[in-house]
Amino acid sequence: MGTSVYLFVNSMEQESQGLVRGLRRRDPDLLDELIARYHYRLLRYLWALAGSREAAEDLFQETWMRVLERGHQYSPRWKFATWLFAIARNLAIDQLRRRQPESLDALSRPEDARTPQEWEDREPVTPYDRVAAGERAEQVGALLRRLPPDAREVLVLRFQEDLNLDEIADVVGAPLPTVKSRLYRGLEALRNLLKENEV
Repeated sequence: MGTSVYLFVNSMEQESQGLVRGLRRRDPDLLDELIARYHYRLLRYLWALAGSREAAEDLFQETWMRVLERGHQYSPRWKFATWLFAIARNLAIDQLRRRQPESLDALSRPEDARTPQEWEDREPVTPYDRVAAGERAEQVGALLRRLPPDAREVLVLRFQEDLNLDEIADVVGAPLPTVKSRLYRGLEALRNLLKENEV
């Protein structure tokens, strides 16, 4: 048992060191692999922040350019996904400040009330399931956009991107108790909206 744990930990350390070396060298094969691995998750996160597919796609490109430019700053003490989402979040905030300085909600537009269904990684089994899942996802997505931006962001990171609370705290640059509070308030607000709209 101890040998397998050692081999797993040793393998993870080697992978982290390979990632650090590859990012410092600006290895195009590594970058292609990372883009393929995080494509869906990053686009989905950026869409939730930006509120439109076009803005999410622009931010997606900008995020990978920043990863390429600043790869030498990556440290294996962070999970790569946490570092990547923090870069994406900062770019989204910068874009928001250039457009309208109010909040992350300023990027949301009612005409983009759909969700990124074509990026879903799990297919429902029957055509009826696909239609029902798509309608429900659209309704929940519309309700999510009604939440305050800080609560919406934490919910997306936790339940769509499956980050743990410590990772979310790193991404948003807030203390863990603040993240817990935002998550709790966001869940309560979403629960109330769901009851009101009987989704």
